[in-house]
Amino acid sequence: LTGIPGLQHLHHWISIPFCIMYLVALAGNSTLLCVIKADPSLHLPMFLFLSMLAVIDLVMSTSITPKMLGIFWFHSTAISLDACLTQMYFVHAFSVMESGVLVAMAFDRYVAICNPLRYLSILTSPIVAAIGLATLLRAVVFMSPLTFQIRRLPLCSPAVMDHSYCEHMAMLKLACRDAAFSNTYSLSVSTYVVSFDSLLIALSYTLILRAVLSLSSPQARKKAFSTSSSHLCIMALFYIPGLLSMYMERYHQELPPHVRVLLADLYLLIPPAFNPLIYGIRMKQIRDGARRVISQRR
Repeated sequence: LTGIPGLQHLHHWISIPFCIMYLVALAGNSTLLCVIKADPSLHLPMFLFLSMLAVIDLVMSTSITPKMLGIFWFHSTAISLDACLTQMYFVHAFSVMESGVLVAMAFDRYVAICNPLRYLSILTSPIVAAIGLATLLRAVVFMSPLTFQIRRLPLCSPAVMDHSYCEHMAMLKLACRDAAFSNTYSLSVSTYVVSFDSLLIALSYTLILRAVLSLSSPQARKKAFSTSSSHLCIMALFYIPGLLSMYMERYHQELPPHVRVLLADLYLLIPPAFNPLIYGIRMKQIRDGARRVISQRR
């Protein structure tokens, strides 16, 4: 792994914001999980989905950042094939899982705002568990074939990947055999997941905004618009850079490689750092729960 090609002389400087985002992701998501677990009043569908998102963000960011910082700080560029495939599987499988949980959270907000009286009867504990299991199974079903395909491909020597982690499109460039099927499969799955999930999220928020516009209180409308816009912005930071980096890796070879690599890095680092703030700390229930947990421990 070369890190960020063309910017190796800036690795130490680039590592600073990357390390800060990782530490923020660790602190924010761990705090959310502890508060939700410790406060029984937060054992509701909305916060169960938020817990799933926090676990996914912890795994996703931890899958790449320690190795990335090792490259930036200690020039620890070597990685075994098995470790590389494991990293690739975790990164992309948990990305698909995160997308599924974002859809579930959008549906949760739709039910809470548009059908509040039936919220707990619709999103029962078995339904929440089934949604979580479905997101896990979809990620396994989509990503397992790609990993097996790459494992069977012979790699050319020297196996040097112009990337800061084992990204599947970059790995396919190392294959000595035709990898057209794997390329097509990975792009198709990525496009399907992003397009389908984005459509469901857009539909949920459209219905939410329509319900919000019917509210008589300007303050309530302003709060709902603020919350929805922040949710959509952080979702865009997850979906757009991730899909762009894959398409540029495949079709726009003339672009500077560091542009593709930075996009691929940021879509895995920015959302885990900001999700706890956007979805958690801004919520009054989470802040109140944190105060109760702190007061009890005192």
